[in-house]
Amino acid sequence: MKRASERFRRIVARYPQLQSIGRDLTLRTFNAARAEFALLATIFIVVTGLWAFVSLADEIVEGETEAFDRAVLLFFRSSSDPSDPIGPIWLEEAVRDVTALGGNLVLTFVAAAVIVYMLLAGKRGVGLLVFISVGGGILLASILKLFFQRARPDLVPHGAEVYTASFPSSHAMMSAVVYLTLGALLARIEVVPRLRIYFLALAALLTAMVGISRIYLGVHWPTDVIAGWAIGSAWAMLVWLVALWLQRRGRIEDDGTLPADPPIR
Repeated sequence: MKRASERFRRIVARYPQLQSIGRDLTLRTFNAARAEFALLATIFIVVTGLWAFVSLADEIVEGETEAFDRAVLLFFRSSSDPSDPIGPIWLEEAVRDVTALGGNLVLTFVAAAVIVYMLLAGKRGVGLLVFISVGGGILLASILKLFFQRARPDLVPHGAEVYTASFPSSHAMMSAVVYLTLGALLARIEVVPRLRIYFLALAALLTAMVGISRIYLGVHWPTDVIAGWAIGSAWAMLVWLVALWLQRRGRIEDDGTLPADPPIR
């Protein structure tokens, strides 16, 4: 065994191109495995999100989430005065600022800015992807609200104006759709792993903050927000899966915006 190992090292030393071939083969194998793992992880998010939304919707219709909703909503209120959110007054104002990050105006502006950039950069396929993701998400949220027609919380005063039904939370859903879509785009074009993780973590953090702000302000039941996160994440990842499928068939430009996994540094 030892002699065979030494003989192999001598052959590699005599033919250095074998080292390059070996490194290239190892890198290709690792990248292929990583791409498959990312694909399976995305599919898992889609399936889990859809399952969580359907299960939660069924429990809400049956009235099985009332105790949970009341307990979590009151957790963010003063024990002596449910009309008073916990924390100082500046915290309540800060939460209003955070909740605006999931509002229709802000999300529409962000999405429109990205779409215009993609069109100006000649990346029409990716621009269409963002448009379908955001536009389809808005339509889906509206349909779900009309279907379930859940009343807004009446347990505490509302800390923000509301005009639509409660389930699911469109702020939570659309922040997941927009920020996760954009986070995935940025992570896809970045070759440094820690920066990829940073983009995705930042998108998830923004989505979480917006959802929690809706509960804090008393305008949504907690299950509205959880359902919004679930269906929003599933929709964003479903659109991403379709984009990857179209890219591999040449229907979306492969110019570095939606590349196969880039080389490792």
